Amino acid sequence: MTLLSREIRLVLAAIGFLIFAGLVPGAAQTSSVVNPNAQAVKEQQLLKDHYIISGRGTIADTKSYVIEQPLGRTWRLITGAWMHWIGALAILGVVALLALAYFTLGPLMIEGGRSGRSILRFNGLERFVHWLIVVAFVVLAVTGLNITFGREFLLPLVGPEAFSRWSLMAKYAHDFSSFPFVLGVAIMFALWAKANIPTAIDIRWFKEGGGMIGHKHPPAEKFNGGQKALFWCAMLGTAGVAITGLFLLFPFYWTNILGMQIAQILHALIAIAYIALIIAHIYIGAVGMEGGWEAMAGGEVDLNWAKQHHSLWAEKELGRQRDHKVGQCSSRRIL
Repeated sequence: MTLLSREIRLVLAAIGFLIFAGLVPGAAQTSSVVNPNAQAVKEQQLLKDHYIISGRGTIADTKSYVIEQPLGRTWRLITGAWMHWIGALAILGVVALLALAYFTLGPLMIEGGRSGRSILRFNGLERFVHWLIVVAFVVLAVTGLNITFGREFLLPLVGPEAFSRWSLMAKYAHDFSSFPFVLGVAIMFALWAKANIPTAIDIRWFKEGGGMIGHKHPPAEKFNGGQKALFWCAMLGTAGVAITGLFLLFPFYWTNILGMQIAQILHALIAIAYIALIIAHIYIGAVGMEGGWEAMAGGEVDLNWAKQHHSLWAEKELGRQRDHKVGQCSSRRIL
């Protein structure tokens, strides 16, 4: 009986040990389960406490350790949705206004008709710099708009492979076209900055609507008030896209990921405004004004056009021509 009791106790002890061995790992595992509702592991709480969620790395660039930061969602919303609407409204809105002006007011004609006499408005260097900027700007505009609208509009038309090849080519074309564009604008600034300094005459030009409506044409120098405003907007716009473009062309050299996101948004916004402005400039110079295209096509404009749109400049140029002729006649008499 005593032996039987001892065996029973051993069996019970063994069963108890097995139960304990089975329960202890379960208990340890239960205690190590991460509570997803715990405040310490909440994503929003981590972002609130530390602004960014970072990991660990073995390379020297600590910026690559960033896993998540709160403005990433805002950046995606702006660039992926809002920028489409901003770009479409700005560019298509300008096109619509210009179309309305064309069909209601029509192009601005030379009122006295062509005189048959021409006057030099832009020399060869000025025209070369202008067309250098034009070509580079068109490349930059087309390739830049591909970033904003290409995936939505071009990708479904050409397919993934063709769109990928085009986007890669467009990326390099955009980068390399920026250098002649900025160089051209810098030369243009050196050539025309003095002539584009605003004066009291420009205030009168704006008050009288620039002569776009009716038959009253306010006096203007070589560049009128509207052209001066365009010039300085172009200078500021170029500075804006150039500075932000450098941040994007050389990523993370001067800033962190937040700075890169801000630079990309500003670059896109300035570029969209710039494109809309140049569309209006192209319309006025090539479509909305008779004889305006000739200034940059061949350098010379009709004398009546010059008197109508830039009367003060035309008077000065005619005065110089008269003085030059008088000087030549005096030289011949002396000889």
